[in-house]
Amino acid sequence: MGFLGKLFGKKEEEKAAKAGKVNVAAAATSAGIPPEKVGLDGLFDESGLAKRVALALDEANISDNVGLWVAQTGSTVVLKYNPDAAGVLEQAKKVAMGVSGATAVTAQPNS
Repeated sequence: MGFLGKLFGKKEEEKAAKAGKVNVAAAATSAGIPPEKVGLDGLFDESGLAKRVALALDEANISDNVGLWVAQTGSTVVLKYNPDAAGVLEQAKKVAMGVSGATAVTAQPNS
């Protein structure tokens, strides 16, 4: 199980597998959904960006065995992390910034 399954559940992993790669720009334009709210299936999802970032972390083979969590505030990706995630944090930031709909990435130590 990767980040997507750990953070959002098995159903979201299944949804991502079934939908394939979603064209966020096209889904946002055709359905009038803000890009950060486009879900794994191209439909409205309040946590769409965070879920797509979690999937991108899985695809980048970043270990989900570290204390790293993904959230979003609007179009900003929030990475919360434990000290054991420090080694993958920079890579995770780069991956998150590359996800369509992300305008910024912040990292916050988990306290």
